Amino acid sequence: MTDQGAGRRTSAREDGRLSTKEAAEVLGVKPETVYAYVSRGQLGSRRGPGARGSTFDPREVQALARRNRRERAAVTGADELSVRTRITLIEKDRYYFRGVDAAELALRHTYEEVAEWLWTGTLRPGVHFTPPPEPAGAARLAVRALPEHCGPTDRLRVAAIAAAAADPLRFDLSEEAVIGTARTLIPTLVAALPPVQPTHRDGGPLAGRLWGRLSGRQPDEASLHALDTALALLVDHDLAASTLAVRVAASARAHPYAAVSAGLGVLEGPLHGAASGLVHRMLLEVLDRGTAAPVVAAELRAGRRVPGLGHRVYQGEDPRAKALFGLLETMPKAGPALAAARDVVVTAARHTDLHANVDLALAVLTASSGMAAEAGETIFAVARTAGWIAHALEEYEERPMRMRPVGQYVGERPPRHLPDVSDLPGE
Repeated sequence: MTDQGAGRRTSAREDGRLSTKEAAEVLGVKPETVYAYVSRGQLGSRRGPGARGSTFDPREVQALARRNRRERAAVTGADELSVRTRITLIEKDRYYFRGVDAAELALRHTYEEVAEWLWTGTLRPGVHFTPPPEPAGAARLAVRALPEHCGPTDRLRVAAIAAAAADPLRFDLSEEAVIGTARTLIPTLVAALPPVQPTHRDGGPLAGRLWGRLSGRQPDEASLHALDTALALLVDHDLAASTLAVRVAASARAHPYAAVSAGLGVLEGPLHGAASGLVHRMLLEVLDRGTAAPVVAAELRAGRRVPGLGHRVYQGEDPRAKALFGLLETMPKAGPALAAARDVVVTAARHTDLHANVDLALAVLTASSGMAAEAGETIFAVARTAGWIAHALEEYEERPMRMRPVGQYVGERPPRHLPDVSDLPGE
């Protein structure tokens, strides 16, 4: 650096102003970008007597730097929202509940036992969840009043709201109270669903009670075990979209019923809880045609992904699908649907390296059990309610309203004049 250049920088420091290079260093940008800020009116500059370069007010430069950091933080926060959790870890094509292999846990324990593990970190062998009469009665009445065409998520959401209205203690967010709510809300949701079987079960494990609301067939032991395991496998899956919605609601200190309602609202999307219904219908079409080739071709020709294949968090096989397919092999009536599912996987493998996901396995279960296509959505929602409660419990221990990302405003900059009424359409 020449003595002349050094003298100019010293002169800028003496009057407290920054040179272009110094302003660029504070802003973390190139000198050319500093001049772009000036041309856009975001930064003021002036030239000193005899000076060749511009100088800048350090306070104005620091204010612009802070504003830029906030905008970058808003973008980062929106794209990479991270939540500390002790519930579920997904790692190397496996997933774990509180450090325990989730698939193994689901294969060895009932849904209610796995739910207790999520909430408390303790197993309670033989635990059964029972609905209290008043909330269950309110939920049944509310669901019966719905139009016949309503879907399963509509019914579950209304049941949750009705059960909340019947519970004057719903605003107690202590851990003990929330877990107590969970133990009664889940069976209440099941009890509120209209039964399919004339003589349905109201006691015993939750899977048996749920079966009678999904299928008109009498279940065998293998089928009930498969349904119970499916519930346990689906109980949680880290921060899925519906779970994030639950945590946002819990961050605002919504009570557990309201938090579950938020999750149910998101779950209804075809890319989330309703995905297995699309697979169910696809399997029925494969069974009807006798081959998967034209069905897969139709999906690809329409520009759609083949449902039931691939998962964004697993590069290899979905561990939930692997565990459930193993049980489906033991179901006496699952053979045709299993063959159709294998045909789909083999046919699609000619074009893409995607593995079966849990939606495909769940669709085999529902299609081979005489259940409607929407049954998978019901199973998913009931199962995931336990996970939502676990996440709500964690969020209630965090700082309130922390789930509040900052928006990155990209609209017109103020000040703008009020719109002229004469310019409005129709005037």
